Amino acid sequence: MNKPFLLALGLLFATPALAQQAPARPDSVALATYRASRTKINDLVHTKLDVRFDYGKRQLIGKEWVTLKPHAYPTDSLRLDAKGMDIGSVTMVGQGDAKALTFKNTGEFLDIKLDKTYPAGQDYTVYIEYVAKPDEMKTKGSAAITDAKGLYFINPDSSVAGKPVQIWTQGETEASSVWFPTIDATNQKTTQEIAMTVPAKYVTLSNGALISQKPNADGTRTDTWKMDLPHAPYLFMMAVGDFKITKDTWRGKEVNYYLEPKYAPFAKQIFGNTPEMLEFFSKKLGVEYPWNKYAQIVVRDYVSGAMENTTATLHGDFLQKDAREALDAEYDRGESVIAHELFHQWFGDLVTAESWSNLTVNESFADFSEALWAEYKYGQEAGDAHAYQNMRNYLRSPRDAQKNLVRFHYADKEDMFDLVSYQKGGQVLNMLRNYLGDEVFFKSLQKYLTDNKFGNAEAHQLRLAFEAVSGQDLNWFFNQWYFGAGHPMVSIDYSYDQLNKEQVVTIKQNQPGQVFELPMAIDVYSSSGKPTRHKVVLRKATEVLRLPAATQPDLVNVDADKTTLWQKQDNKPFAQFAYQYRHAPRYVDRREAVAQAASLPPTDAAARQLLFAALSDKSEFIRRAALSSLKLDDKAVAKAATPLIRKQLAQEKNTNNQALMLQALAAAGDKKDEKLFLKSLNSQSYAVQGAALEGLAAVQPKQALARAKALEPDAKADVAAAIASVYAEVGDASTWPYVRDKFDAAGPQGKFQMMESLVGFMARLNDPTVLREGVARLQQMAIQYKQYGLDQPVLAMLEKVKQNKPADQQAIIQAAEEAIRAAK
Repeated sequence: MNKPFLLALGLLFATPALAQQAPARPDSVALATYRASRTKINDLVHTKLDVRFDYGKRQLIGKEWVTLKPHAYPTDSLRLDAKGMDIGSVTMVGQGDAKALTFKNTGEFLDIKLDKTYPAGQDYTVYIEYVAKPDEMKTKGSAAITDAKGLYFINPDSSVAGKPVQIWTQGETEASSVWFPTIDATNQKTTQEIAMTVPAKYVTLSNGALISQKPNADGTRTDTWKMDLPHAPYLFMMAVGDFKITKDTWRGKEVNYYLEPKYAPFAKQIFGNTPEMLEFFSKKLGVEYPWNKYAQIVVRDYVSGAMENTTATLHGDFLQKDAREALDAEYDRGESVIAHELFHQWFGDLVTAESWSNLTVNESFADFSEALWAEYKYGQEAGDAHAYQNMRNYLRSPRDAQKNLVRFHYADKEDMFDLVSYQKGGQVLNMLRNYLGDEVFFKSLQKYLTDNKFGNAEAHQLRLAFEAVSGQDLNWFFNQWYFGAGHPMVSIDYSYDQLNKEQVVTIKQNQPGQVFELPMAIDVYSSSGKPTRHKVVLRKATEVLRLPAATQPDLVNVDADKTTLWQKQDNKPFAQFAYQYRHAPRYVDRREAVAQAASLPPTDAAARQLLFAALSDKSEFIRRAALSSLKLDDKAVAKAATPLIRKQLAQEKNTNNQALMLQALAAAGDKKDEKLFLKSLNSQSYAVQGAALEGLAAVQPKQALARAKALEPDAKADVAAAIASVYAEVGDASTWPYVRDKFDAAGPQGKFQMMESLVGFMARLNDPTVLREGVARLQQMAIQYKQYGLDQPVLAMLEKVKQNKPADQQAIIQAAEEAIRAAK
């Protein structure tokens, strides 16, 4: 499962300065409940389904033949997870004459009395007729998976014009049992066969191979998909709809991409690197992709980012882009997701976490793979940049520092899908890779996958694989990073001992609780420019390291490989950070220097010069960080920076950086940039075009209003948001429907992007319709995303809107404020 947009809300564009805060106290509820692996009484063997759909009622009518065997002891009973279903009949089959069985349907479980006692290991098959009613389920999702009703009917009555009719499933964590009775646990594995009867005009997709398609007399078609290798029930999937298939191959296996027809011409542009990913991951892991095919499908209204169903990954529609939208596609919201889900086919699907407590053996590896692929495809800098951003996101969440990576105590299984299981775990793997070296690290992963294939594993199996290959006892590493909480919070101080010709480095671990054992490299740079490397292991709360140095070093670079997961206060003089920027080899070396420069006052000439230099850095991410770090509200900084920004803009290749530079020039408000804004309006990039329109509005509002109206017909993404912004600043009530309708059509990220424009419009105009409709939308957003803290910003926005409004309009706003506060 890919980490969702909302999981990192507010973190993605945060500054890199990481305050050393004491972590929040842990949730006492989470500590109270031990979450054991599901006890195995019966084992799934094979699951055969025959399903059809009632689009009007949003129901699935199903027949199931489920084969099981008692696990360790004889049993005469069977409990299946079956959430919210109507059960018609339960019959024992395959044992001679069919026998009706007595059962009890609790609404959550289906308890069945078998016809006799079956000994351990003896197969038996139960036939079940049932109706699944997902839309009648009252379910609770999580930050990662916002809903848990398992089966989704999208626009089934075609009531929304232009929106496709689709059906798709989402099984993680335990929602497959909403659409078929099963033992919905990660430690169960089963082969499967699914026959889907659907309107003949639609395409279907499921796990495994499409073994038959049979037309029916009533205008339907029955497609049968078969999965011959066992996998967990939460990885079962179905999708039905008007999809166009683009075919690709890898080593003779089908690699297919399912998209809405209008996006099919861009399938290779979106997914075209998949065969190369399959080859790279297979070789790197020493384990060939284990399944018979790989398909990827994009659906509407998905409840998360993406899901790694075995052989058939399902993606949200954020991945669906035309040629213009692709110009602005960022790695971390597109290709990284494709890599993440593909890596799950090994880590999660081939070898599955024994329980949700060990989710790290699924999700941490998928998170790790994002940087691994970036490093291979786009270079070390790209991989480092991605890993660094993920680590920062975790470090900015003190609450998460209280959680073990492997944790058997939590309030709800959905709570496991967090910054710890994903970002922290990914960086822990990155540290282990650095410590052991690539050859040993990847041979260990090969052993782990080979030893546990088609089965389950915990972090202990992972440790044992690493120990077997490396020959080392790694309990110290796993105890502190997997079975312990938090991370080091250190201060680093320096002095030079002239008498003994030694560089003294003092490193203090200031976090509460355990002291971490930290192997790392320290590079000492002398006047020759070549570093001397010292490998050290920190084991005490305070370590005083004395490193030989004939003269006072130009730079002491602690954690020179930049892989340690820690918060640090690095107390070296800024001159050393500047030297680090110019001479140290890694992306993070320069990123840290930029962060340090950003923390200094705008009057600091050396810091300013570093940021100016970084505007033309070789890394697009460093250039972006430098631009965002410049304090352009300071007139002296703005005066010195704007010529450099214009110069860099002329040669900038990254469209999102171009847009940010245009926004910076817009903030400066220099009328001589009018021609630049007009020229940039011709860009094919939506990001650039949108920023150019906002820039034009800053210097020529009336001209921007006219251009906004001309851009309306083809506006998408950033252009639509920019038009809304222009209308909010200089439009009248006649332009409100555009803003309202674009807001309604946007996804969560688009709505967040447009909220300021919505508020600006409402505050500026005394139009009752604008106010009433705008307030209703803000209220809905605040209530829907209250769990993420959005209610308070919205309340502040409404307070701003209230100013200078008539009494009857203030009443509308106050009613919305009360509703937001009352919402639970």
